Amino acid sequence: MRINVVFKACVSGLFIVNTSMMKSNFYHLITPAAMNAIDHAAAQSGIDSFGLMQQAGQAVSAAALRLYPQAERIVVLCGPGNNGGDGYIAAQALHGCGVTVCAFHLGNPQQLKGDAVKAFGSYCGPLQDLADYTPKYGDVVIDALFGAGLGRDLDKAVIDVIAQVTKANVPVIAVDLPSGLDGLTGQPRPVAFRAVHTVTFMARKPGHVLMPGRQLCGTLNVYDIGIPHRILKQHSGTLALNTPVIWGDNLPGLSGASHKFTRGHLTVFSGPMHATGAARLAAMAGLRAGAGLATLASSADALMVNACHATAVMVKQVDDLSSVEDYLRDQRLGAFVLGPGFGVGEKARAFALALRTRMLVLDADGISSFKDQSQVLFDHFSGDPVRLVLTPHEGEFNRLFPDIAADRTIGKIDKAKAAAQRANAALVYKGADTVIASPDGRAVVNTNAPAWLATAGSGDVLAGIIGGLLAQGMPAFEAAAAGVYLHGEAGLRAGEGLTAEDLVLAVKPHQADTES
Repeated sequence: MRINVVFKACVSGLFIVNTSMMKSNFYHLITPAAMNAIDHAAAQSGIDSFGLMQQAGQAVSAAALRLYPQAERIVVLCGPGNNGGDGYIAAQALHGCGVTVCAFHLGNPQQLKGDAVKAFGSYCGPLQDLADYTPKYGDVVIDALFGAGLGRDLDKAVIDVIAQVTKANVPVIAVDLPSGLDGLTGQPRPVAFRAVHTVTFMARKPGHVLMPGRQLCGTLNVYDIGIPHRILKQHSGTLALNTPVIWGDNLPGLSGASHKFTRGHLTVFSGPMHATGAARLAAMAGLRAGAGLATLASSADALMVNACHATAVMVKQVDDLSSVEDYLRDQRLGAFVLGPGFGVGEKARAFALALRTRMLVLDADGISSFKDQSQVLFDHFSGDPVRLVLTPHEGEFNRLFPDIAADRTIGKIDKAKAAAQRANAALVYKGADTVIASPDGRAVVNTNAPAWLATAGSGDVLAGIIGGLLAQGMPAFEAAAAGVYLHGEAGLRAGEGLTAEDLVLAVKPHQADTES
């Protein structure tokens, strides 16, 4: 109870903590390199960099008091750089509030530089070497060893501490990013703290949203420590969270003059008689995404199966390449989905290449059909505008881009960007941390998808949503990003235990909050 009272006094009088969240419309993901440039630009503009460090450290101490007022001891692990400086500020703030606190330093604190030296000098509580830390019952750890800028594997001494803390099940509050986590890729190097809460500053970093980093961060708060947003935007680049801010202006709208022919026509190619369900899911999703018409292009053997199950979706017999070319004489047919349940092989390749002048979502079997022949696909869809959307999961990505997939020096975002540029396609690199990339270098990371979307048919629905948006005239990248987001929203709306049929019925594209 004493600490609760002290906490209220601290945040209201003894020191001031700016705990305001970043404005929700700042959607950029800031890479560690860009964050360094932002810090430098802020200092060059005349902003007191040590004042920023004080804001950061005090925000961390406030989070610790709010989350763990019952802590018997708060242990602050301080690294050899500015992240450690944030830790010393937090430790002093806690010490000044009467909390039992001890700082443990990595390396020689006398060798600290810049603002970190001032932060260390301001701390007047207990101090020990990191190697002397043994977790105790009642401890809460503030991890201020390394932030998002870690670019190497951890030393054994730090790995050992992480192992001890993890084994003791001591709660960890991470400063900027759990130590050991690569801020650019979200991958441990080779291990990282598992935080219950992470406090970062000004903007999310890629490591906060990519897996497994997203899970290792616990709950995340982004605190505005006072760097002007104009400076952030100057260095933000083309990487962002996937929100309606990215594509909302391109989202198809309805008016009193709208009718089915103004809303576009989506065609989905069906698989054989025993594998028609995936295409029907995609076609229905396309209609739910706003397309005015949807047609299942079906071989003769599957025609009656599809006709018996389809109501709002039309059925057209398309057996071979010749019938595809005949079907394409209708120039109103602008968007196609090929792959769900279609089958792998020459037929899929021939159909896909025949669609090179139309907007195409190539999914599932369509992607796998181009294993070892990917360049043929890419050559056919070269040039402007971008007409191809690829939607691979991990295995399909490996088949289409084996060399990029095997490159361990880059993370998922850079892999997606490299693949999009090579293919001249909007690329949806699926997973719990789906990355959508454009050939022009733009990329977004999606975070709104619930875990229960991992169910049979979910990917078919996604392909259909994207196809439906393409049919209405959205550009490839914007349609892909919007489709992934709307797919996630539909999953949240349908709820845990959903089936793909439930998911289709939950798609509501025109309810996207374009102000977020």
